[in-house]
Amino acid sequence: MESSTETKPGFYGEYGGAFVPPVLEPNLNRLAENFFKLKNDPAFLKEYEYYLKYYVGRPSPLFLAERLSAEVGSKIYLKREDLNHTGAHKINNTVGQLLMAKHMGAKEVIAETGAGQHGVATATAAALFGIPCKVFMGAVDIERQAMNVSRMKLLGAEVLPATQGSQTLADAVDAALGYFIEQPESFYCLGSQVGPHPYPNIVGFFQSVIGKEAREQFLEAEGRLPDSIFACVGGGSNAIGLFQGFLDDSSVAIHGAEGGGEGMLPKTAATLSFGKQGVFQGTYSYCLVNAEGQPAQSWSIAAGLDYPGISPQHASLKDSGRAQYHVVTDTEAIAAFRLLSKLEGIIPAVESSHAIALAMKLMKGKKDEVALINLSGRGDKDVERELEDY
Repeated sequence: MESSTETKPGFYGEYGGAFVPPVLEPNLNRLAENFFKLKNDPAFLKEYEYYLKYYVGRPSPLFLAERLSAEVGSKIYLKREDLNHTGAHKINNTVGQLLMAKHMGAKEVIAETGAGQHGVATATAAALFGIPCKVFMGAVDIERQAMNVSRMKLLGAEVLPATQGSQTLADAVDAALGYFIEQPESFYCLGSQVGPHPYPNIVGFFQSVIGKEAREQFLEAEGRLPDSIFACVGGGSNAIGLFQGFLDDSSVAIHGAEGGGEGMLPKTAATLSFGKQGVFQGTYSYCLVNAEGQPAQSWSIAAGLDYPGISPQHASLKDSGRAQYHVVTDTEAIAAFRLLSKLEGIIPAVESSHAIALAMKLMKGKKDEVALINLSGRGDKDVERELEDY
């Protein structure tokens, strides 16, 4: 399940690494040592696969969206990560990391969350394994994702508001990292493929099940590989999970949909489209910056995409040209959110709707081509939000 784009441990081309205060280095080294040991341990992998099958509900189905296909004019399949326990891809990673925490004897787990899906998934896995859990969440996101906050509390997690900066995902990561520095005995369950080494390796490894399954399912359904694959990209975990199954297949075009906000600067979260190279939250990658060259506040209607940084692996895929990244506006995403709901009876997360919107645009009228979209999460959390302006 290793990615073919990793050049050396912790680096994807020139991107990655661990740029952290010295106080964090022993913890990250211990985490890396345990991860590389456990990922090659047959007993650990058997235990992880047990929970994926009997707790998460994998494999998630591959669904031919016939009415959406007719609307677009090409054949479109959906990888149904929304049908996982807790309603998104995040549980693949949290079950894996919490199993690591259990093996490492962790007394407490902490996490950050934006849309709340990672927070819910971490709280869920923490309840499953009986480990106390704290979740850091931007104060703005707490307001716009109230249902997921209630779910986390019901699962026994303590939800702590991040009140600095834009009070969104990036600030929740800062708050979690700050707590991790002060409480290095805690286990930090990072939710996306960002942050210092070994986190991109860890998250990419546990999410690679998406692409592995999707590749096998697609070959069974069509007897061939897709012409194009699509996923939304915030920090990058659901996208890299899908992409890893197809990186070595040059015939498959890979497309990531970034949160374009209102389609103009600075109202955007499209880091790979508008960002600059630099160190942000412990890793060297792309980052949105302001006029002073400092990390900028990002914006997307999708809380899970509202992040100014990006996975170092996605940065490498962008520079190499193996994957193409596109700006999708709030308006385009909401139109896709409504359309899929009406055409297929599937309410997607607003995050996933960015990928749907991009596929609809790029696959329009290509009647001889077949595409695959990673439907990374369900949209229960978004239904009650004020979307009338879109």
